[in-house]
Amino acid sequence: MPSTEEASDPPPSRSEPKKKVRGVVIVTPKRCKGCGFCVEFCPTAALEMSDDMNEKGYHYPVVAHPEQCNGCDLCGMLCPDFAIFGFLDKRSKKR
Repeated sequence: MPSTEEASDPPPSRSEPKKKVRGVVIVTPKRCKGCGFCVEFCPTAALEMSDDMNEKGYHYPVVAHPEQCNGCDLCGMLCPDFAIFGFLDKRSKKR
């Protein structure tokens, strides 16, 4: 007769690894003039324009999909107002 442990459901699958955030993006909303370059040219589509507005009346970018950011800092290189920059989160590397 099988024990109840053998008849129970198998342990959760480990085939779906949890996505780690590799990049970090810092936005300074009050510097942004809403040009959207960062959102348009983000290679991983991690950014979106916010529905909120800054004190100047412009929509500013937000990190909508942080798990997609790779820390390339293309957003920061393209920003004419230095309102955004990205970097690689070194803590996310496997040790």
